[in-house]
Amino acid sequence: MSERDRINLDASRYDQSTFFGRLRHFMEITDWRLCFKSDKDLDDAKELLTKYRKREEPPGTSEEEVWQAKRIYESAFHPDSGEKQNVIGRMSFQVPGGMILTGAMLTFYKSTPAIIFWQWANQSFNALVNFTNRNAKSPLTKEQMGIAYVSATGAALVTALGLKKGLTKSKSTLLQRFVPFAAVAAANCVNIPFMRQNEIKNGICVVTENGKEVTESKVAAMKGISQVVVSRIFMAAPGMTILPVVMERLEKQSWLVRNPRLNAPFQTFACGVILTAMVPIACSLYDQKCSMKSATLAKFEAQAYLKLQENCPETPEYVYFNKGL
Repeated sequence: MSERDRINLDASRYDQSTFFGRLRHFMEITDWRLCFKSDKDLDDAKELLTKYRKREEPPGTSEEEVWQAKRIYESAFHPDSGEKQNVIGRMSFQVPGGMILTGAMLTFYKSTPAIIFWQWANQSFNALVNFTNRNAKSPLTKEQMGIAYVSATGAALVTALGLKKGLTKSKSTLLQRFVPFAAVAAANCVNIPFMRQNEIKNGICVVTENGKEVTESKVAAMKGISQVVVSRIFMAAPGMTILPVVMERLEKQSWLVRNPRLNAPFQTFACGVILTAMVPIACSLYDQKCSMKSATLAKFEAQAYLKLQENCPETPEYVYFNKGL
């Protein structure tokens, strides 16, 4: 491979400044098939990229092989720390994990014990996902993680059980079907900020366009976290709002009345189909390398801006940070 054709491993294959460029990127790294890659496959991909950076890749290595290795690597290793992520916490596991949990929440929305169990299971899953995809430069204590987990689970249960009780006398069973989505949305608004509370308290690392660390910013943390919250709710919304309407009609059909056991498998499969599309779309709403004007730092964080000026005599117009997923 000539010097001119060498791949920049620090940049995406696709233009990340556009939605469709980000969509193509996340369609590759959130592909649910990647979560079944063996540790050997992951380590081989990492090794090839390491050798490629040193210009020591095996003779005959094609450009496509390097891109494939990069895709596999980014699906399983944290962008900040480079550590191999827990399988369940990877974004490539969102479809298999999410379809089971979402399908169950939508199916068993009438039973109080089932609501408690599946909301707890969903928040346990979300807590692991949020912890796995956090900004790794802001570690949490076990106590903080515990508070985040209990708070999010509590928010989900209070919302779900409260709405269930409030809608019990409602003649509209359709409204009752939307309770799981309300609980999931409420929990996301609690779980993600709590799981990343240190970023809000201490700020996150902010860099220049070429990656030079220049300061820490709490405003950047709040911007990144708010974007992640929106993305997660948007990811869950279609499956948890469209399927209730569909099932309200289908459950009146004779074939499903005769075969009620098909309800759960059908909703689970449908959730999987919807999430296959929604996971990359939701991740693509915002650029993972989030930007912020230096003027915003000057306005809201004087000390952070002074540190930026110390590290960059020629203050850049924009600074950047990893918003997380």
